[in-house]
Amino acid sequence: MPAKDLFHNAVSNALTKDGWTVTADPLTIEFGDDTVFIDLGAERVIAAQKGERRIAVEIKSFLSTSILYEFHTALGQYLNYNRVLKIVEPERLLYLAVSEDAQRNLLKSDIARLAIEEEKIKLIVFDPEKEVVVLWTS
Repeated sequence: MPAKDLFHNAVSNALTKDGWTVTADPLTIEFGDDTVFIDLGAERVIAAQKGERRIAVEIKSFLSTSILYEFHTALGQYLNYNRVLKIVEPERLLYLAVSEDAQRNLLKSDIARLAIEEEKIKLIVFDPEKEVVVLWTS
């Protein structure tokens, strides 16, 4: 099982504050001979729809000197996890959780900005100090 990201607990706490229940830490998905570990699985009851919403969250810190290099790795994980989830748990939406600083830096990169738009990457932007979600994108 992979090591937890530096911001793992901050994101888990932010989701809880936002009304989510973390149901898997990590979310383990079997696909053929492979096993993937997505950082968190969470659910939220939506009273108006009389149902629940389920998400998977991959957390990335983007603290190295090359944010683009880290983004390439994160993008590959996101795309592969999303493909597997569409088959194994199609009702669960995948999000990439990034700090406010990381989001600002990613949006400065033309390559990252293009990939986020073209691949329709869903983001959870969080404040790691306050442990709150500041933005959901879809």
